[in-house]
Amino acid sequence: MIWQKTELNSEQLREVARRYHLDLISAAVLLRRDYLDEDSIRFILDNDPLMMHNPFLFKDMSRALRRIHQAVSRGELIQIFGDRDVDGITSTILLREVLEKIGAKTRWQIPVGEDDYGLTAEVVDASAAQGCTLLITVDCGISNNAEIAAAKELGIDTIVLDHHNQPEQLPPALAIIDPKCKDSGYPFRDLSGCGVVAKLAVALAYSSTSDFDLPLWFLDIQPVNEAFTIQAVQLLNLVENERIIDTVPANQANLERTRVYGKLKDEKILVYDRDSQLRYLGQLNAEGAFQLVDIMPELAEGFPEIAGKSLIRAREDVRSSRQGHKSEIDVLVELYRRLSWNKLGLMKVLEPILDLTALGTIADMMPLVNENKIIVRRGLESMGRMQRSGLRELLLRQNLHGRRLTSKDISWHVTPVLNSAGRMGEPQKAAELFLSQTQDEITSVIDSILQLNRQRKQLGDRIWDSCFPEARASIEHTGGKFVFVAASEIPRGITGILAARLVSFFKIPAVVVALGPIKAVGSLRSPYSANGFLDLFADYFLNYGGHDRAAGFNLSADLFREFRDSFFRAAQAHTPPDREEAKIAIDAEVPPAYLNPELIRVVETFEPYGEGCPPLVFLTRGARIERLEIVGKREPVHVKMLLAADRYKWPAVYWNAAARAGKDFDLNDTVDIVFRLNRNYFMNTETLQLTILDLKR
Repeated sequence: MIWQKTELNSEQLREVARRYHLDLISAAVLLRRDYLDEDSIRFILDNDPLMMHNPFLFKDMSRALRRIHQAVSRGELIQIFGDRDVDGITSTILLREVLEKIGAKTRWQIPVGEDDYGLTAEVVDASAAQGCTLLITVDCGISNNAEIAAAKELGIDTIVLDHHNQPEQLPPALAIIDPKCKDSGYPFRDLSGCGVVAKLAVALAYSSTSDFDLPLWFLDIQPVNEAFTIQAVQLLNLVENERIIDTVPANQANLERTRVYGKLKDEKILVYDRDSQLRYLGQLNAEGAFQLVDIMPELAEGFPEIAGKSLIRAREDVRSSRQGHKSEIDVLVELYRRLSWNKLGLMKVLEPILDLTALGTIADMMPLVNENKIIVRRGLESMGRMQRSGLRELLLRQNLHGRRLTSKDISWHVTPVLNSAGRMGEPQKAAELFLSQTQDEITSVIDSILQLNRQRKQLGDRIWDSCFPEARASIEHTGGKFVFVAASEIPRGITGILAARLVSFFKIPAVVVALGPIKAVGSLRSPYSANGFLDLFADYFLNYGGHDRAAGFNLSADLFREFRDSFFRAAQAHTPPDREEAKIAIDAEVPPAYLNPELIRVVETFEPYGEGCPPLVFLTRGARIERLEIVGKREPVHVKMLLAADRYKWPAVYWNAAARAGKDFDLNDTVDIVFRLNRNYFMNTETLQLTILDLKR
């Protein structure tokens, strides 16, 4: 394994630490991970939901909201259709909660048993028969062109809330809110399905106010040398819609020739400190040019710390601890946005739904970057407060109470359990967990889900054993580039998890197909982006789609052999990325004197960890092995150690390293270690533990 540690400029390191009020180790992490762009700083170092992107950046958001409000006012039946996995289930339950709070009449449905993934003609027909006039798909729908066209013919409007990759042709929906669509308008493509629903929930709350779809102009005039800089910004639903900047020489004042005057002369304009703005207008011979409304008193009431201060001085009091603003107009706009969030109670809408949103984000392995950092961080905090009855009971049953929850806790002990219901054909059980009201109902549902999880594990082990020979043999047919397994005994619910296991074992993409008498249903998993590969077989598929490294498809069973042969030919011609010797990127070198319990604070600064944001990796030189033990539940393949570094002694675990013990390292050796630091919980006791990734004498 190659250790990679980028050398840093010491002056730059100290400057980053000073600018962002960090210790040197945290500053080194920022530099080595190249986290110095504005988005990375605000999403990593600040835990402020107001830093998240505005939901109205989705170009179809307002259209979707207007249709929902129309349906509610008319008493129309709204059909919610989701997916069977955790992201789809949380999306479905969350949208139901949000709509029913505004008085909507709803029904919800997810695929069960052997139902196909995604919207089907049967679902559309049944919805029409039940009197549905508005259909909202969640965590699906973007690839359901024919079905949404059929719904339109039946008089049903469709709103698509999805996060899967855009197909070549978009469905004829009334509104499409999908961050992966090329022209969605949204700046971050990796929201989960539940994350998209959460965005709609916040926007729906805002759309119930008088500010919805109302353009607001803000103006600021400042003297600069021998001229005046005039800046105007228009907000629409708190999104910057237009910006104008004019510079007018003080001795040639003619405001009527400026773009600002042409745009704002008949508008009501919001300003900070009307008196000062009128004074500047007077110096421009334009006292009565604009209708100015002073929001300084309202802002001072909302933020008492800025009372009597200029915008520049106010900036220091209300800005994020790591974020500045470019000009006075930016400060004014930011203050107004924050005031609106507080005044309209948008935070009270967002906070209670972040637990489900985080659950869906972690379960769907969305990259924990950008605003997903805040969604998951705040969502884990919400889960820890255990305010949602069903989820609280599941956390208790999984021994996750009384600890600081991490994304790893959820991805190891919660989402697999919930996903097992869908994999075993009973996803409604997982949905019932969030809908059940009484303790008896919750206990019964959790018992059922845990039993399904045990069955799923047994089934997965049995299918793995039976399919492994075919998997190994298939590599020859694909030129060593893919694993391909297909069998009638494979349940469709475990194709994805089996493909992921094959990827983990063989380190190449894997396709697993469940062969049915009428349809074949398959899953693709890949260690690298395989986006576009399934497009080669579009003519065979009834339906397909997904993400860059995880996708699904189905086709007629009659076409399976032809598809398989075509797949083998395409796989042999496929050019995968170059494979290199394993490398490990070191985030910071920690001298033995600094390897102390305070280091966990650095680790937790950059949480949550997951897809797109791996846990921090440290290097310490000169640790001494004081105790060494070979351990393992089924067979002794792991190493437990006690390492001494300066004043502290650290328990450490080195997974699958028993074969190296006594050869590459031994008791009393002095070693350089590459490791991760984490909290370990055992018998209700919390300790700090090192996880060794590699070591050298």
